[in-house]
Amino acid sequence: MKTYDLIVIGGGPAGIGALRPAALHHKTVALINREPELGGAGINTGTLPSKTLRETALALSGAQARNLTGLDVSLRHEATVADFLRHEQDVKAGFNVTLTHWTEALKVDLFPGIGTFENPNTIRVKTNANGELKLQGEKILIATGSSPLRPPPFSAGPSHVYDSDTILNLDRLPKSMAVAGAGVIGSEYSCVFAALGVEVHLIDGRDTLLPFLDLEVSRALAAAMERNGIILHRSERIQECITTDPNRILLKLSSGLELAVDAVLVAAGRKSNIEELNLPVAGITPGERGLIKVDEHYRTSVPHIYAAGDVIGFPALASTSMEQAYRAVNHAFNLESCAGLPSLLPTGIFTIPEASMVGDTEETLKKKGVDYVVGRIPYGNSVRGRIIGDTSGFLKLLFRRDDLKLLGVHVLGEHATDLVHVGLMAMLSGGTAHTFNEACFNMPTLTELYKFAARTVLLQKATGCAI
Repeated sequence: MKTYDLIVIGGGPAGIGALRPAALHHKTVALINREPELGGAGINTGTLPSKTLRETALALSGAQARNLTGLDVSLRHEATVADFLRHEQDVKAGFNVTLTHWTEALKVDLFPGIGTFENPNTIRVKTNANGELKLQGEKILIATGSSPLRPPPFSAGPSHVYDSDTILNLDRLPKSMAVAGAGVIGSEYSCVFAALGVEVHLIDGRDTLLPFLDLEVSRALAAAMERNGIILHRSERIQECITTDPNRILLKLSSGLELAVDAVLVAAGRKSNIEELNLPVAGITPGERGLIKVDEHYRTSVPHIYAAGDVIGFPALASTSMEQAYRAVNHAFNLESCAGLPSLLPTGIFTIPEASMVGDTEETLKKKGVDYVVGRIPYGNSVRGRIIGDTSGFLKLLFRRDDLKLLGVHVLGEHATDLVHVGLMAMLSGGTAHTFNEACFNMPTLTELYKFAARTVLLQKATGCAI
């Protein structure tokens, strides 16, 4: 039995995020990863593939350039499913190699296989080579991630009912598709397939798209998706999923509407991957959907066992998972004092167009009773916005009225998920409208929109008139 300072179970974003702080402080680390490739869902089936497919769809369809005058941006009809997936596979393979080299450079012992608790400090590893060994750990981090849920009526669906993992196994591009669930994953994939000319029906039980967004952004995104051909079915539930012939599926909705489609993508949430961990032996009792409860240091009910990433639930993002693991390891070995996550977490949604936010929405400020002013600027007010042809994008900044401190940043449009970080950094440093007004930004760039939005607020405060 080999003994380690730290045993990490799971090689996704959280597991990978734990390696650097431990290795830099000369801790011995074992990484158990059940899949042949490192990176977990973030690299192999989730974040990286879905975002790469989005870029491929934009390139194949010309969607990004459809507003540029005089260009033929129709979909290349010779494009095949293999064309569609090739770039995603290349990007994924390249990153798998990078992660392997990185793990070797940190002198982490990698054990491909399935880890199971034998007692609170001992992990039995059933290796992918059908062997077995035991590892002893002073500290243990559970980072096993999550898997898509297949609730009824999809639990025993046909082969052309997909989830966010199996959608990468497409052998043909369907002519029509229903997406069950309008969360982030469902919304993103709906946009990808609609850009490729697929008739997409997006079905959700809520009446508002992505209700955590600022309501103005949510409504504008829904309108943009509908303009791109997505058919939104709000306040609807799928009650039956019936295979009518080998290549068609009939969906019966709660309203009585029936949809016949070629494929279904189920995006109805996720569950923690805990089935093979044998958590009761370790003294841990999981919650609903297998979620592991942790404290502000990502420590479970057993003091030397930590958990991070999707396995503990919200926000379940690759970026936050890595930060959680970093903080867990630092706390476990008293390396740095950094409890919890940063107070400000950006949200990036890779729909078409992109949407991103950080901080308060108008709705949360109203609930808090905070008096605020809005600086809202269309992309078209910047030269760069006109160059890229994004006519519906906008930047929206929320400032506290009395001192013009920045409280919220909301962006809809191309590059929104990058653009939001300018506002994030300003918020972390206590920035105000004056911060942007006094800054000089490159031209032509979308970041100029921050100055323009801030100046509308300053002018409004000085003149008493809305600009």
